[in-house]
Amino acid sequence: MSDNDDDRTEIAERNLRILEALLFASSEPLGPEQLASYLGEGANVQALLGLLSARYAGRGVNLVQRGSKWAFRTAEDLGFLLRREEHETKPLSRPALETLSIIAYHQPATRAEIQEVRGVETGKGTIDILMEAGWVRMRGRRRTPGRPVTYGTTDGFLDHFGLESLGDLPGLEELKGAGLLSGRPPASMQIPLPFDGGLRDDEDPLEPDDLGLSDDTEDSSEP
Repeated sequence: MSDNDDDRTEIAERNLRILEALLFASSEPLGPEQLASYLGEGANVQALLGLLSARYAGRGVNLVQRGSKWAFRTAEDLGFLLRREEHETKPLSRPALETLSIIAYHQPATRAEIQEVRGVETGKGTIDILMEAGWVRMRGRRRTPGRPVTYGTTDGFLDHFGLESLGDLPGLEELKGAGLLSGRPPASMQIPLPFDGGLRDDEDPLEPDDLGLSDDTEDSSEP
């Protein structure tokens, strides 16, 4: 092996140690663009993450991908051993669970489209709760009269439910069996194909005035 090869190996190992330290120290998943600034110029972050993930594949913690980001998480088969500190939290209401499920499977979705699937009115406060939890975000505005806000899920949603991508969502029958979706969803409701989270052809970008808002319609409540 030449000196150049030795140098490249040493640099790669150093970069792997840096990635390992950053990901262990972070409480949230990190994306390649966040990690790249800590590595040397020209470092292939994706390749390094793949290598680091392979090294941890059989250990008690695994390096997993959550959307476009990465995080260390307890190996699935050892999760029952973990006893985390418990905090009392108010469980999501059925309307909130149904709304989250519909957004996940039917995104990008407007509030009117969510209501059409559920068959009942969806209060603005219900979507606010999901946004505050970090599981739902405003994506853009639909190119239709009134330009309603469209909603989608976040990387935080994927991380919380242990999904690498939207393509890993369970089937509709599993969802209904878990009590997360009542009624009969329309035939058009399908598991979404994975996408990069960018705007689709029927969406316009959010405007500055949209920041801090959760809808463009008047407030309403839901029991």
